[in-house]
Amino acid sequence: MDEWIKPAVLNLGKIVELIGAGIIGLGLLLFLYRFILSHVGIKPHRGNVELRVKFGSYLTLALELLLAADILQTAVAPTWDDIGKLAAIAIIRTVLNYFLERDIKNWEKEKEKAAVKLTGDSKL
Repeated sequence: MDEWIKPAVLNLGKIVELIGAGIIGLGLLLFLYRFILSHVGIKPHRGNVELRVKFGSYLTLALELLLAADILQTAVAPTWDDIGKLAAIAIIRTVLNYFLERDIKNWEKEKEKAAVKLTGDSKL
């Protein structure tokens, strides 16, 4: 039974890695598209924070998948190198999530302030 479980888990890890890489590529393409549109004047510029937050969301999702792939591969054949890589990815993902959440909260506050200015509503 072990003969097919280990290769299956390793192959699943490779598939999850490919999906993570695809998400990074998709996020990068969307980021570049939005960036170019906003800086050429086709679409009004709404600030780089929004672009960063949206791109960061793609990176966070991809890091989750890459972490999952590393967990799968480490669970089957753990080495100290694999465990160190897994720990580094977990730390990077945690730090990225922290700053992304902070940016999202700041961005939402700015949007609320802008909406209040437009409507003249003084609820804050």
